[in-house]
Amino acid sequence: MTKIKSICVYCGASDDVLPGYIKLAEELGRDLAKRDIRLVYGGGGVGLMGACARAAHEAAGDVLGIMPRFLLSKERIYEDVEHRIVDDMHTRKQMMYEESDAFIVLPGGIGTLEEAVEILSWARLGLHAKPMAFLDEDGFWSPFFELMEHIIDGKFTPESFRASLVHSDTPKKAIDALMDKVIVLDS
Repeated sequence: MTKIKSICVYCGASDDVLPGYIKLAEELGRDLAKRDIRLVYGGGGVGLMGACARAAHEAAGDVLGIMPRFLLSKERIYEDVEHRIVDDMHTRKQMMYEESDAFIVLPGGIGTLEEAVEILSWARLGLHAKPMAFLDEDGFWSPFFELMEHIIDGKFTPESFRASLVHSDTPKKAIDALMDKVIVLDS
């Protein structure tokens, strides 16, 4: 891998979140479009998912949404972009992984956390070397990073795994950190 062409964004699908989270998702979508990086996401038109996809699309970015059939009514697919309807969550997650060169995790709930941890687990097992960044402006992911430090300190994960953990506070810094990781991985 020499250049990141697609970034998968994991994030919340709730409209009942703080407005700052929606704005952060919109900023990330615009930044991805500006850099000509395709957004791969869960396909929904609600919450941070919808905000990020709409912003990327409105900024003339390439967007791919992937949604399992059973979530069509709950997450209301964003029809203005390319999307694929799949049978289940496992297929969705696998396809999102395959279509992406890197990952950014915005604030979200248990589903967002589960998707991010699965990708980190695959990296820990040596199944891939795609970089991941967690993005927030208010320390939303700080407790997660405290837990990861606890896991590393307890020797359940090697010290070297710290290099896989990127915590950024702006979309620009998150994307730049991913680009830096790709260079490190290539050398």
